[in-house]
Formats: sequence, structure tokens, C-alpha cells
Amino acid sequence: MQDLYKTLGTSKSASDAEIKAAYRKLAKKYHPDLNPDDKAIEHKFKEVSQAYNILGDAKKKQQYDRGEIDASGQQKGPFHSGYTHQGNPRGSASGRGGFEQEMDIGDIFSDLFGGRQRNPRGAGGVPKRKGSDVRYECTVNFVEAAAGAKKRINLADGKTLNITIPPGTNDKQVLRLKNQGLPGKGGAPNGDANVEIRIEEHPMFSRKGYNVHLDLPITLMEAVEGTTLTVPTVTGKVKVKIPADSNTGTILRLKGKGIDDIKGHNRGDQLIRLQVTLPTETDKELRDFLRDWSKSKDYDPRKDTGLFD
Repeated sequence: MQDLYKTLGTSKSASDAEIKAAYRKLAKKYHPDLNPDDKAIEHKFKEVSQAYNILGDAKKKQQYDRGEIDASGQQKGPFHSGYTHQGNPRGSASGRGGFEQEMDIGDIFSDLFGGRQRNPRGAGGVPKRKGSDVRYECTVNFVEAAAGAKKRINLADGKTLNITIPPGTNDKQVLRLKNQGLPGKGGAPNGDANVEIRIEEHPMFSRKGYNVHLDLPITLMEAVEGTTLTVPTVTGKVKVKIPADSNTGTILRLKGKGIDDIKGHNRGDQLIRLQVTLPTETDKELRDFLRDWSKSKDYDPRKDTGLFD
């Protein structure tokens, strides 16, 4: 049979206040609501509660000290003091096999939660517990991530949810949807849904910070004489003037045609890099012309680079 004083970690000479303090400390440590689904902890809490049920009552404590009742509160030997053990006169069962103490559980949880929660259980005696978070992936294309978009995802419970992709969203950025996770218990709130955004690569655009980069092929004639072309941006097509005598590598900047920052305060630019592109096959007439032209011109594209000195 257990020693009730050892169970509470006190001595037989401990005062009522010391016994109560010891019980409160252990009850907070071993309470099943703070250690869900742990049978060993639940058993320990029962022992602590039973010990305090006797030692916390002056009359029963005296009977226990005199050996008239045992650690379970049952009468021992030939003694008879008018006490009949009928359960828990100082407390009552509350859904866990009869081991919660009425006089102290409220105070214990007031200590644990700073007075915000006098009753840790919700409706029907179910312990309050926030629902678990869930994680989803949502794939969007480059333009949707840059300019913002509306998407629909399927939730764990089979429902669908429309979400807003903010302009400027980055690859692998996580959007938190509050209370869209698994249901809570005992009236506690639902968990959250965390949606990781995955951005598909674009065949033309690339991103550096909030700027969008685009390589634009142009013909030899367009590079020499200049022209006006229609080019794509993340917000639609625009007309761009190609200056005469443009070279491969020339950068044209379209101000404000890049990506919004996530807060919408600034917008990047679109940078167009020109690429002078010859036909896949050139005819004899073009080759003869260029050969004759180059003989009359001092034309060396490597002359001023310093790479071949």
C-alpha cells in the first residue's frame, strides 16, 4: 500500500499549507489535460489526487495517521469511527474515472493559464485543444505570381476554398489561412491551412528581385535601322521602340513594368536584352554583300574589348 506522504513528497509533520502546496504542484505537473493519452501520467495523477483527498482533510488525515484507514480511505482493523468510505467526499468524478478535485482544479488551471481559463474543458467535458494545421501546395504560373491571381484549392475535408495570390508572391512562399485547418476539440478553434506557392518557370520571363528580365530576338535589319515592336510584360503587351544601330546585349528598361513588392508600395522594372539573330540559313546574295561591305570598312568588334590584347 502506498505511503500518502511519499506520494505528495511531504513528511508526516508537514503543515496543511505545505500539503496543499505539494498537491497543487504535482497536480499541475501530472494533470491529464496537459498530458493527453499518457496512461502512466494519468495513473500518477490519480495517486496524487487520492493522497490529497485524505491528507487534505483534517479528520481523515488524523484517521490515516492513527492507522484507522488505509491509503484508499478504507477502514482498517477493529477501528470504527463512524466513517464509511463511499468514494470521494471532498471531490467528485468528472469524466476521468473520478480523480479530479473540485476545490483545487480551477485554481490549478488559473495558475497555468494566468486566470484566463477556469475550465480547461469544453462542452460535454471534452478537453479543449486547437485543431491541427494542414499543409497544401498550389502551383501558379509566372504571371499569376507576379501580378496576383485568384486560385481554388481542395481542402482536407473535401471542401474547396478560393485563395488570393498577392502580387509579387515568391516561389515556395507560404500563405496562412487562419482557421481553415482541422477542427478543434471542446470548442477550441480550428487549426490553420498553410498553402505553399510553387511558381512554374516561364519560357521568356525570369525574375531577379522585383525586376523581370526578357531576352528579345531582333533581326539584323531591325538592329541596324531600328523599329517598334510589341513585347509581352507581366501586365500585358506594350509597344517598345528599338533604337537604330542596336547590338546584342543592349538593355532597354520599361519603368514600372516589373513585379509589385508584396506590400504594394513599389514596383520593379522590365529589362529587355536585345539579341541580334541571323536567319538559320543565309543566302549567297547576303554573304556576298557582307563580304564586299566588310572589305571597305574598318570593322573589328573585338578591337576595344581588351580581351585579346
